[in-house]
Amino acid sequence: MSRFLTVCLSATIQRTVNFGSLRIAEVNRSKSYRSDASGKAVNSARVLNQLEKGCVTAICPLGEKNAFIFSELAENDGLRIKSVTVPGFTRECWTLLDNSAGTTTELVVGEPLIDKSCAAEEKSLLKIIKEELESTDAVILAGSRPEIWSAGLTAEIAETAVKSGKILLADFCGNDLTGTLRRCTPQIIKINDEEFRSTFGTGDCTEEALKAEIVRKSAELSNIIIVTRGTEDTLAARRGEFFSCPVKKIKPVNTTACGDSFNAGFIYEYMRSGDFPAALEAGTVCAAKNAERECPGSII
Repeated sequence: MSRFLTVCLSATIQRTVNFGSLRIAEVNRSKSYRSDASGKAVNSARVLNQLEKGCVTAICPLGEKNAFIFSELAENDGLRIKSVTVPGFTRECWTLLDNSAGTTTELVVGEPLIDKSCAAEEKSLLKIIKEELESTDAVILAGSRPEIWSAGLTAEIAETAVKSGKILLADFCGNDLTGTLRRCTPQIIKINDEEFRSTFGTGDCTEEALKAEIVRKSAELSNIIIVTRGTEDTLAARRGEFFSCPVKKIKPVNTTACGDSFNAGFIYEYMRSGDFPAALEAGTVCAAKNAERECPGSII
C-alpha cells in the first residue's frame, strides 16, 4: 500500500444546501443540508481514504475559534488529520445546489485577516510535514495560500517534498506555482484550463495552441502536466508526450471538489501501477462519481 500525505493551507468547513429550485431575491427553503470537513487537499484525502482506508494523512491549519467543528466532521469521515492551530476562524464555504437547473454555486467566505505574525505556527506546520514525509510515498499539495502565511511557504513545502524523494502533485497556480518552479519541479502539476493560461501567460489561445503549450511546458520541465477543463476532454503531457482523456457524461448533483477527486484517483492509480493513461482514466472516474454525490470529495 502506498502512503499519501495531503497538505491544505486553506482548510474549510463546507456547508452544502440543496434546493429543489433556487430563485434569486426570493425566500428559498432547502430540501437538505450538510456540513463537511473540506478544502482541496482535505477533499482529496477523503477520496483516497475511500479508495483504500488508512492510506492517507491530511495536514492543515485550523482556526482556533471553530477548529472543533472541523475536527469532528473529519473524525466522522474517518480522516486522519494533523493540524496546527492558528488565531481566528477556519473559513467557511457555502455550496448552493439548484436541482431544477442542475447548477452548483459556491460561495467562499474569507475570514478577516489576522493582525499578528504566524511565524511560530508556520514553523510548527513545517515540522509536522517533515515528520510525516518520513512515512509517505506521495504528496498532494493543493489550494490557495491565505495571507497569514509567508509568500514562500508553498514553495518551501514543495521543495521539502521533492528533496525528500517523494512524488509531488501540485494543484495551485499563479505566483505560488511560478515561485515553486524557481526552487523545484513538482513531478506532477494538475491545474485547470483558466489557471494554466493565467499562470503561464498563454492568453485566450485556440485549443490546438493550448495543447502545444502544455506539451512544450511539460518537455521544458521534464514532468507531467494535467489540465482539466470541466466537461471538455482533459489535456495532459508527460515529458513532452501528449495525452487526452474524455470526461464521463453524467447528470451532476454537486460539482464541487471534482478536481480534488480527480487528484485522488489519479495519484492512487499512478502510484499503484505507474500507468499514466490508466491514472488519467482513474482520476476521471473519481471526478464523475464525485459530481453524482452531494458530499464534496466523495465517491461512495
